[in-house]
Amino acid sequence: MHALDKLTAQDISKRLQPVNSPFNAQRSFDVPSDLIGDQFRDAAVLVPFVRLRDEWHLLYIRRACSERDRHSGQVAFAGGKRDPQDVDLYRTALREAHEEIGIDPQDVAILGHLPPHHSISHFKITPIVGQVPWPYSLQLQPSEVDRAFTIPLTWLAEPRNHELRLRELNGTKVPVVYFKEYDGELLWGATARMTLNLLYRLGVDFKELEPPMARAA
Repeated sequence: MHALDKLTAQDISKRLQPVNSPFNAQRSFDVPSDLIGDQFRDAAVLVPFVRLRDEWHLLYIRRACSERDRHSGQVAFAGGKRDPQDVDLYRTALREAHEEIGIDPQDVAILGHLPPHHSISHFKITPIVGQVPWPYSLQLQPSEVDRAFTIPLTWLAEPRNHELRLRELNGTKVPVVYFKEYDGELLWGATARMTLNLLYRLGVDFKELEPPMARAA
């Protein structure tokens, strides 16, 4: 069994605390704010761990195609912008996951959170990490989600399964994280950066990713 799959939920929760991270938890996987401005709206996503065949998986969605959604058809974590009635960003992530894929907030064991990530659509996104019992009867909101699926944590941690590609952002070419396709799905961009940040805090080093991820989008 891979070392990542030997981690308990308590181990994961402990490693999400920067002081307990196996590596330098201050390493940034975020896009530089100078490339996208300084005005952001608060948002949160739920990063769900599920246990499947004695392995940890992460649960992703593919967003429904919509002309109004800048991230239409992309792989993401369930989540969205903070509403005025949300007491905090934990509430935002749990509410959105319930609305989009039918996960009852009471079924989520919160393990911690990651530092905010900024998107090119001008959101400051806080990833809330939790464990969801599995199997689970998901209820997808068709107007927002086309599909929900899981990817093994060990596959995500494998260096050969991700790379940097240059894309233009506000007239500047920046490296963007892309994973290989998994089960026909392409994980890239902000959600890919959140995934790498999570793995880094769990003890996975990414020495092969150059230039430094602080310049990645």
